Amino acid sequence: MANKPPFYGWKLVAVLFALDFLNMGFPFFGGAVINTYMLKQIPMARSTYGLGFTLLNLFIGASSVIVAAAILKWSARTAFAIGSVMIVAGALLLALLASKPWHYLVGYGVVIGTGASFSTIVPITTVVARWFKRYRGRAMAIPLSASGAAGFLGAPLINKILAENGGNWRQAWLVVAGIAVLSAIIALLFVKERPEDLGQFVDGDAEPAASSPSSAPTHEYSWTPGEAYRTRPYWLVFVGGIACQFPYFFFVAHWILHLRSFKVEAGTAAWALGFLTLGGILGRLIGGWLMDKITARYAFMMGLSCYLAGSVLAIAVPLNPLPFAFSGAVLYGIAFGWTFVCLNAITARYYGPSAYPKLNGMMLLLTGVACAPAAIVGGFIFDRFGNYTGAFALNIVLAIIGILTLSFATVPQPQKSTIPVTANV
Repeated sequence: MANKPPFYGWKLVAVLFALDFLNMGFPFFGGAVINTYMLKQIPMARSTYGLGFTLLNLFIGASSVIVAAAILKWSARTAFAIGSVMIVAGALLLALLASKPWHYLVGYGVVIGTGASFSTIVPITTVVARWFKRYRGRAMAIPLSASGAAGFLGAPLINKILAENGGNWRQAWLVVAGIAVLSAIIALLFVKERPEDLGQFVDGDAEPAASSPSSAPTHEYSWTPGEAYRTRPYWLVFVGGIACQFPYFFFVAHWILHLRSFKVEAGTAAWALGFLTLGGILGRLIGGWLMDKITARYAFMMGLSCYLAGSVLAIAVPLNPLPFAFSGAVLYGIAFGWTFVCLNAITARYYGPSAYPKLNGMMLLLTGVACAPAAIVGGFIFDRFGNYTGAFALNIVLAIIGILTLSFATVPQPQKSTIPVTANV
């Protein structure tokens, strides 16, 4: 008898890590650095500058339902390829044509935002939900931490390229386009949709539906999207999702500018943004591990508390710029990484993998639309008061609301089923 091939799931996790590293890390975090150089040649108000990040986050979320439909109609591999093509198109538009603020808004906010949606969160988490059950939290955390690694390495790398080429931000966008081409090749060659495609089973078990004392129950209720939308926990998690993403969206767009206003050098500010993503790696790993170990909503609530400390340090940056700049960035990164894994994993935990693409796509759409104004709100606050203190105070309030709301987000119970839901939630 031929030797059974090893479980592909963990190799697939590595592939998904590479895709998130390339498709989210460089356009998103690298773009945050590139855009500060572009701002010198294409003058615009801070609110307009923030609008670019608002549109990026909006289209990452708003496209999620379309991405989910594309996955169900074609495949996750196809979604990855579409996303890479759009990132290339947006990067080329910025590199070759951008000369006015609206070019920046369309190229970065709309085109690259949509491309990032197709090539990162929804297809990555969908594939993980299909391949893993007992280890879903950890398996989801690993690839989602890749954008943090890319941000930690990519933001300073992009800044170094810009420093050495005289601030030629167009050339930097060409680098991003080339990276997106590489990601498309990786997706087409190595992404496998389901374990059944390779004659394997979820978690690498010898047979389907295997159970163990530490695993979720063998029988799960098969939720439909319509049923899930009628449950209270789904909408309580939505509020938690706002608390997860709004502070982070604002932070990525304005952190470098916040530090520069206190005379922090551009290279140091870029490294501080890199430490945000380093914290994000740690946060994702913590959140993924906790999602497999403790009640899901408690893990989510614990992560949001990091925003409270991070916001206090951000407000206090003028008192001690370098220590507070780096520690505040790390805490914001931990908070987002931790809670974002919880946001994506809790939907699969509560409602199962069958309805997951549509449910998570809708969740990301709703939270994306709700949180998209974060960067422009931060810009308006700066334009009005000359500083970002009010924006960080708003983030504190949102984190507190999220913690209180999630305390009521208990596991949903199907109304027309006698199957108990006893998984660790």
